[in-house]
Amino acid sequence: MNITIFIIEAIALTVVFTAIILIPLTKNPVYWIHDFPEDIQEEYFKTHDLIPIAFFSTTVLIKKSLGMLIALGLLIWMIWLVEAKSFTQAFFASYGLWTIINWYDCFILDWVFFANVKSVRLPGTEHMDKEYHQKTYHFIRSLWGMLVGFIPCIFCSVLFTLLFL
Repeated sequence: MNITIFIIEAIALTVVFTAIILIPLTKNPVYWIHDFPEDIQEEYFKTHDLIPIAFFSTTVLIKKSLGMLIALGLLIWMIWLVEAKSFTQAFFASYGLWTIINWYDCFILDWVFFANVKSVRLPGTEHMDKEYHQKTYHFIRSLWGMLVGFIPCIFCSVLFTLLFL
């Protein structure tokens, strides 16, 4: 497995992930409302119309499913680029990239960026500094993301093995 390509992929993936998150967020912060802590959502809905935000709502499922399909295709391509030679290498490459993005999302975007940049906060919640600094909330969601990541990474590794090995 080519570690140099893996590192380049990880850097490129963080840049693309940041764009995927920030472009819709700067145009319409409500687009990612289902990812905000519940107390921030409640404050927002005091002055705005209620929209579906439950994890199993149609809107959230469509966004997450589309993202998952794109991620699967991208991960299979990236596994191929790092020249994985086995199912195990394919899994560690895909889950490694998944984990890097997961931790980047938690520790950089959630803990640093979103907690401190008021221009990306939901309208009417700009004053909620304490609520935007909920590190435990984002860390627990990150742990769930790592657990959930096993399934698509195993699936990617199986597909990669069947297609390329």
